Amino acid sequence: MSGHSKWANIKHKKAAKDAKRGKIFTRLAKEITIAAREGGGDVDANPRLRLAVLNAKAENVPADNIKRAIQKGTGEIEGAVYEEIVYEGYAPFGVAIILETVTDNRNRTFPEIRSQFGKLGGSIGEPGSVAWNFDRKGVIKIKTNGKSEDDLMEIVMESGAEDLEFDEEVSRIITDFESLTTVYKFCEDKKLDIAESKFEYIPKNTIMIESINDARKVMKFIDNIEDLDDVQNIFANNEFPDEIMEQLENEG
Repeated sequence: MSGHSKWANIKHKKAAKDAKRGKIFTRLAKEITIAAREGGGDVDANPRLRLAVLNAKAENVPADNIKRAIQKGTGEIEGAVYEEIVYEGYAPFGVAIILETVTDNRNRTFPEIRSQFGKLGGSIGEPGSVAWNFDRKGVIKIKTNGKSEDDLMEIVMESGAEDLEFDEEVSRIITDFESLTTVYKFCEDKKLDIAESKFEYIPKNTIMIESINDARKVMKFIDNIEDLDDVQNIFANNEFPDEIMEQLENEG
């Protein structure tokens, strides 16, 4: 799974760029609002809200922004009514795509996504058209901070998590869907440096993109779709060889 891990870390580095643009603040606020609406505004009693708030704090979202997002969810203050919609489709070269969106107007969101897919050489699929090739998992991203793969694997096995995708910078701990908050708490107790925690769609089968020009097209597709206002998360089943990964990282 190392190839997918490295691909995931390109996304992690891109997220840092998003933070500079401030867009990630909006995405995190939407997640907090939805979590509060569904499970209430008590962080201790609402696991999804707790994770959303922790992720927001990790990205230095101001406390006032977090408070307002919770209050919008609980109805204490007025705000947009969001709904979550998942779209499926394909990027160039048959790469399977799952999009998680949050919108206050689905009649705006779908045409925008469909248009961008078409312009970028992809296509929107029917519900279920690619979801069969993904598992819904919990993912905890931790800053490796010089720890060895053996050290982290020992913690993973103790925690009850399923797998470790080791990287010298940011490693990923994979859990089943139901165990994310339990494993997160275990990692906290072990004083791991947690960068983010979320649910992801992880591909069962991947497509290796072996040409740098093809890889650029796939990344352009993903970057442009991810930049759409209503898109929260994008998941894909592509992999790149190490030399192409390195070139893409250097190109920024």
